[in-house]
Amino acid sequence: MRNLLIFITKYNAFFLFLIFEVSSLLIYIKYNSFQKASFINSTNKVTGSLYTQVSQFNGYLSLREVNDSLARENAQLRGMLKSAYYVDTVEKHKVIDTNYKQQYTYIVARVINNSTNRRSNYITINRGSKEGIAKDMGVICGSGVVGQVIDVSDHLAIIQSVLHKNTRFSAMLADNKEIGSFVWGVDLDPTKGMLTDIQNNAQPKLGELVVTSGYSLFPTGIPFGKIVNLHAKGGGLLLNVDVALSVDFSKLQYVYVVNDKFALEQSGLEAVQKNE
Repeated sequence: MRNLLIFITKYNAFFLFLIFEVSSLLIYIKYNSFQKASFINSTNKVTGSLYTQVSQFNGYLSLREVNDSLARENAQLRGMLKSAYYVDTVEKHKVIDTNYKQQYTYIVARVINNSTNRRSNYITINRGSKEGIAKDMGVICGSGVVGQVIDVSDHLAIIQSVLHKNTRFSAMLADNKEIGSFVWGVDLDPTKGMLTDIQNNAQPKLGELVVTSGYSLFPTGIPFGKIVNLHAKGGGLLLNVDVALSVDFSKLQYVYVVNDKFALEQSGLEAVQKNE
């Protein structure tokens, strides 16, 4: 307090000048209509600019909440697509009763760890068994196929990325439905994969989409990518097809875990057949 009093005493002339200057300006503005209007307009502009800056800053801070909300909404919308339903048809006396029933639902999750530059790449997401995620569920994003859940804890899950040496999914050509196996390439390129063992007479075309077949984990028609090159195999009877991946794994932020209603039942039946 003593130092403050000494400071005020030392610079009292400056503070008196400041007080008189401000007082004179206030009197001048208050009793002159033109100056008053100009001051109010200038103040409104400055205030408006500050409000705009604050609003933009608050909007930036809330981007994560907005993205989370949009991702949840997208998951709900995916569950409403026709590919998420199956047809339950009963035919009696030539009367067909057809009902569409839900087969696939989607659980939205945020990517919290991801690798793209290894031979075996994995993705960690912020959802686990508490949210209904289980091992062997398929994972997609807005652009296409992401991978497969291989390990789950209460609140987290590990995904084996498409960019993995053991990747193998049932896939098909979008136009003529020819079935093959989708694998990742051998050159560590995070932008390319391969559709293998396609019949040569299928006549795949450059630029044609390669999509999920519906035989495993995913609904039909989820894209892997587009054909960019063709390679003859097995004396020309089979083809391997280079595919430019539709998913940019380096920018992956949100994913959708695919919950197939019939997955457990199907795997149980197929396991019985394998053991016989």
